[in-house]
Amino acid sequence: MTTIKRKVSLLEYNTFGIDATAEYFAEYHSIAELRDILHDAKVQSLPVLPVGCGSNLLFTSDNFEGVVLRSGIRDINCVRENDEELILEAGSGLMWDDFVAYTVEKGFWGAENLSLVPGVVGAAAVQNIGAYGVEFKDIVQSVKTIERKSLEPRTLPVEACRYGYRSSIFKQKTHGQHIVTSVQFRLSKHPRPQLGYGHLEAAVRERGKVNLRNIRETIIGIRRSKLPDTRQTGSAGSFFLNPVISEERFREFLQKYPAMPHYTAESGKVKIPAAWLIEYCGWKGKRVGAAGVHEHQALVLVNHGGAKGQEILQLARDIQSSVSKQFDIRLDPEVEIIG
Repeated sequence: MTTIKRKVSLLEYNTFGIDATAEYFAEYHSIAELRDILHDAKVQSLPVLPVGCGSNLLFTSDNFEGVVLRSGIRDINCVRENDEELILEAGSGLMWDDFVAYTVEKGFWGAENLSLVPGVVGAAAVQNIGAYGVEFKDIVQSVKTIERKSLEPRTLPVEACRYGYRSSIFKQKTHGQHIVTSVQFRLSKHPRPQLGYGHLEAAVRERGKVNLRNIRETIIGIRRSKLPDTRQTGSAGSFFLNPVISEERFREFLQKYPAMPHYTAESGKVKIPAAWLIEYCGWKGKRVGAAGVHEHQALVLVNHGGAKGQEILQLARDIQSSVSKQFDIRLDPEVEIIG
C-alpha cells in the first residue's frame, strides 16, 4: 500500500526552486494506488495538488496545507494502429520530452514541435502546452482520469476537454475534480511536418533534410538558446500568457507602435507576444533582489538563488502594472500560483 508522507519538502518538485513544504505527499504507480490514496479520510478533506516536476508552479507560501500527488505511471503502449496512423497511450507521470523523444525515435509524426517543453504528460493535458505552431490538443485522442469524488475512471475524448490557449476543462469547470492517469495520442506514420511558425523551416533546412530528427534537434537548439537551465537557475518557463486583443484595437496600436509583432488568433483576433510588451517596458534582464527577468527571454522570470515565492510574485505584479500603464493591456499568469 502506498505511504502518505507528512511534511515533505517540495524543493525538488518545482523548477522555480522554492523550498515549500507539503502537509501530505504521496506517489502512486497504478490507478489502484491512486484510488487508495484518494479514499484516505485525511485526503478527502484537503485540497489535492497533482505535481510532476513542478515546471508550471509558483509556491508563494512556505507550506501547502493539502496533499501533493505525484504520478509514477510512466509506461507507453500502442493501443491500435493501421498503415496510416497509430494510437499511443502514455502514463501521466512520464516526462513529456521523453514521450516526444520516443515518438521521434520510432518515426511517428505529430509531437516533434513540442520537443523540450518541460513537465510530464499529465500536466501537458491540463495545460494544453504549445510551441512552434503546434498544441497538445492537436495530437490528443482522449484523456483518462480518476474522478476525485466517485473514484471512478473516466475517459474524456479531446472534444470534451474543451482545449483552448493554455486552458482546458481541467483548469476551468472541473478544476480539481479529475486526476489525469494517462493520455491517448493519435500520431501519423507518414511525414506531416508543421514548419509554418516563424523561421522554423529555414532553421530546419540548415541542418539538411526535413525529417523528425532535424526538426526535433532544431527546436531543442532554439529553446536552449533562449531559456535558462532550471538545474542552475530557478524558473517555470513562460510566466505570462500572450494577450489576445481585437483586430480593431491592434490597428490602433500599430499607429503608435509600428514594430509591434503579432500573430493571428482565433475568431479573427490578434495575439501580441507578452515578451515584446515586457521588454518594451524595460524589464528584460532586470533583477530585483534574488528575483529577476531572464536576460535572453523577457517572458521568463527567474530565481537567481534563495528567492521566496512572494518575491517572484511581487516582481510579476510590478511587470503587470508596468505593461498595463504603458499599453492598457493586462498580462495574465500562465504559471499556476499556489498559496
